[in-house]
Amino acid sequence: MNTLRIDILNPKAIRILKELVDLDLITIQDTSKNGFASVLKRLRTKTKHVPTLEEITKEVEIVRSKRYAK
Repeated sequence: MNTLRIDILNPKAIRILKELVDLDLITIQDTSKNGFASVLKRLRTKTKHVPTLEEITKEVEIVRSKRYAK
C-alpha cells in the first residue's frame, strides 16, 4: 500500500476520487480534521500538568507581543 498526499485543485476531482472509493480501489482519510485540537489532545496525554486554554492563550499573547514589539 502506498500513501500519497494530494492537493485537489479542481472540485470535479473529488467526484472522481469518490468513484474510485466506490470501486474499492482507494480509501480516503480526511486529514483536515486532524488540526490543532488533536495535536493539543495528544500532547496533553503526555504531561502531568495540563495547561488550560486560557494559559495557552496568555502564553501566545506574550510571545506575539514580544515578536511585534521589535
